[in-house]
Amino acid sequence: MRLLIDGAMVWDGTGAKPFAGKVLIDGERIAAVAPQAENVSSDGAERLDAAGKFLMPGMVEGHAHLSFVDTPRGTYLGELPPEDHALLTMDAARKLFGAGFTSACSAAAAKIRLDVAVRDAIDKGVIDGPRLLAASPELTVTGGLGDGRRLHLHQDSFGVAVDGPDEVRRMARLCLREGVDMIKLNISGELGTDSAPAVAAMMTDAEVAAGVEAAHTAGRRAAAHCRASDSVKRALRHGVDVIYHCDYADEEALDLLEAAKDRIFTGPAIGLTISRLESLRGDNTAEGRRWLERMTPQFEATCRVHHEMRKRGIRVVIGGDYGFAANPQGTNARDIEHFVTHFGFSPSEALQAATRTGGQVMNRGHELGLVKQGHLADLLLVDGDPLKDVRVLQDKQRFAFIMKGGVRYVPCEGAPHVRRLH
Repeated sequence: MRLLIDGAMVWDGTGAKPFAGKVLIDGERIAAVAPQAENVSSDGAERLDAAGKFLMPGMVEGHAHLSFVDTPRGTYLGELPPEDHALLTMDAARKLFGAGFTSACSAAAAKIRLDVAVRDAIDKGVIDGPRLLAASPELTVTGGLGDGRRLHLHQDSFGVAVDGPDEVRRMARLCLREGVDMIKLNISGELGTDSAPAVAAMMTDAEVAAGVEAAHTAGRRAAAHCRASDSVKRALRHGVDVIYHCDYADEEALDLLEAAKDRIFTGPAIGLTISRLESLRGDNTAEGRRWLERMTPQFEATCRVHHEMRKRGIRVVIGGDYGFAANPQGTNARDIEHFVTHFGFSPSEALQAATRTGGQVMNRGHELGLVKQGHLADLLLVDGDPLKDVRVLQDKQRFAFIMKGGVRYVPCEGAPHVRRLH
């Protein structure tokens, strides 16, 4: 199939200014990108008049949790039977795709094979969804984030508790055997996990080293949940590839991140925090005030750190822990607005985080994240200019089409999914 997209304002994802141009699609790839005044050999191609529209790369969710199915609490994920959970994860993939995200780097699955099964179903064309890097569940320690158990009650959550390097290595190898692309380690704790505070690095050096070694030995990557400054340093020391949050990174940690900026990726995953803070407005209960007092300093720390990361040129991906009741799947484009509003990114910088940097975190920067000859034709044609108002990307009805691998999809009226154009 050959398609000439003619007359759009083309934003290529590099940060350069958009230009009136034309893009030729041949099969699954971009065959040519040219200014409007240049001739493009398009014999036999269907012509699409895109005048007045904005053409950009498809977005990349850099912190996806497709198996977090808009749950009110983590242990609900453990209660879901695997058959039901797989179907709901497939539905979340379709919602993300319908929101303009043509790729997703998973930051953890709630069960070992959920990401793997959905990734494979998408690749085989069984379901429509984004290109997906599949992750393991969150490997945590006893009492750490994701350990939902109690002495009197075994409750599975989104984490698997492993203690000591041998247990970490064994579980990582099991996940790798089952086909994951990424091992996720919860090095620090979290607000709401009293036995593992967000400012504490709970996973030891030996445990982190074992998980990363298992992943790298198999040719895969490791990601980590790191809010505490010491957890960021621990992740860097042992070669973690994607470091999420970094809220309390001190000057030393920021210097280390900057020194490793050509190797690592970071992602604040701020969306859930902002959604929860918004829900606390006007909540004058004792519990509401307590949570506001706990969350506000962390939010402020995240903003300070990511202003600094932007200045230092550290690669930051969008993606904000979508998949909880306060932060439902399919609303992921809100993160671009958060980068502009809270981190000091320009609209162009935020869009680059969602496209070019996203292609790089997918380990496919040579063919994803840019409108460029030879790249995969993963594109959005938008009615509106996100460089003037990034919020237009939150309105699915603004998408004239979502393209993945040269195939066009359009949003379904009144539904969060898409339908393929034949």
